[in-house]
Amino acid sequence: MNINLDTMSHKELETLQEKVKAAIKSAYERDRVEARKAAEKAVAEFGFSLDEVSAGAKKTKGAKAAAKYANPADKSQTWTGKGRQPNWYRELIAQGTSPDDLAV
Repeated sequence: MNINLDTMSHKELETLQEKVKAAIKSAYERDRVEARKAAEKAVAEFGFSLDEVSAGAKKTKGAKAAAKYANPADKSQTWTGKGRQPNWYRELIAQGTSPDDLAV
């Protein structure tokens, strides 16, 4: 697409400028969505969610949520019941263990 800017009127140039601004905004949003998808895929390979990884960079306000479930084999492994399910919880549920049996 060749555009000769020298032959365009100022109104045409302003219209073009607005179209370019809109296209940049749209491209930025597409790139942001793709970047988030790529980041989520990368952290998922390590067994995390993007929120879990980025939470370390943020200072959170308020108290930490109390544990709702604990691993019977290792009581130090707990889960609040919010967010991504830990591997131990998922595996025990898949084996037929009731969530009530894992309650703290």
